[in-house]
Amino acid sequence: MSLPRHLALIMDGNGRWAKARGKSRLEGHKAGARAAEAILDCVLKKGIPYLTLFVFSSENWRRSEEEVQGLMRLLEQYLVRNRKKFLDDRRVRLSVFGDRTGLPSSLVRQLDDLERKSQSPAPTSDHKSSNGERNGTTSQDDKDFLHLGLALNYGGRDDIVRATRRLVARCLEGGERAEDLTEQHVAAALDTASFPDPDLLIRTGGEQRISNFLLWQSAYSELMFTDCPWPDFNTERLENMLEAFAHRERRFGASESRSA
Repeated sequence: MSLPRHLALIMDGNGRWAKARGKSRLEGHKAGARAAEAILDCVLKKGIPYLTLFVFSSENWRRSEEEVQGLMRLLEQYLVRNRKKFLDDRRVRLSVFGDRTGLPSSLVRQLDDLERKSQSPAPTSDHKSSNGERNGTTSQDDKDFLHLGLALNYGGRDDIVRATRRLVARCLEGGERAEDLTEQHVAAALDTASFPDPDLLIRTGGEQRISNFLLWQSAYSELMFTDCPWPDFNTERLENMLEAFAHRERRFGASESRSA
């Protein structure tokens, strides 16, 4: 089965899931965090190399202070629970997309630490295993890792605006000509420059819009929507969507292929 190289997920529906069960919105976010861990494990097993999760949008600050603070605590707990995947197992390389301004300082320190350490080369060992090979890793291909992007205090328009500012500064300070700038220059100035564009973008929770998520990057992404709220989105549902993706013909603006 043809898998996406980069899978992006808008994890929506936590609040509605909680309301339907007479629970608080924070309980819905806790259930959503458990679902995210299960999906992360599934993506790791399948060998999809890039996964981006829309964790907290730049518009989510409009929610109640109690909910926002609860979300930040949940994220810190999530990072602590999964620290082994990031550092000990060396299976996940973390990248954070968005403006860290305004985030709790303790969360920013944890994100900075995990991002830096998970992306650094794994330690090597001079001890040999029973089959004569050296333990430790000196070099690995991208396919050996999951590159996990967390879109946190992220907005697609803000991403493009900040990229534009960087390019303007390069023109003013570096002598580049505006007419020489290309789409490739813009893409390289975005937060997601180290990731390929998403092949498949999935939104749970019933809404059919991308809500300011990866606006530039998803120009040719395959879009899928499900009424299933995020806490109920399990590996079986993901498998079904991946199978549907494998049967889609991606033409990127070209005409439909015709048999001779």
